[in-house]
Amino acid sequence: MILRDPAARAVFSADKMGKVTLGAGERLFVGLNCFEPGQSHQAHVHPDQDKLYVILAGAGEAEVGQERARVSAGDVILAPAGVPHGLANRGPERLTALVVFSPPPR
Repeated sequence: MILRDPAARAVFSADKMGKVTLGAGERLFVGLNCFEPGQSHQAHVHPDQDKLYVILAGAGEAEVGQERARVSAGDVILAPAGVPHGLANRGPERLTALVVFSPPPR
């Protein structure tokens, strides 16, 4: 599968962070997390999944364990299994993040 311009598939919701599945296999999941200004995905833990975010558009604040940083397009966030992580859009523009899980959610 070749995905061209995945950010163009973003779906936003005024009520909550949008989620889009781009592809999944037995060992990998790829999707989008789409944030309107002010929305966030609160810190949470996946005990048996590694997670990777790639910021495609916009800017926000990432949290991985005790580390917090401002992130923007092109930045990569890695959250190993068992480490709390979250992402928030604190700015005035939309935020789109490519999300990769391994193993995929069941």
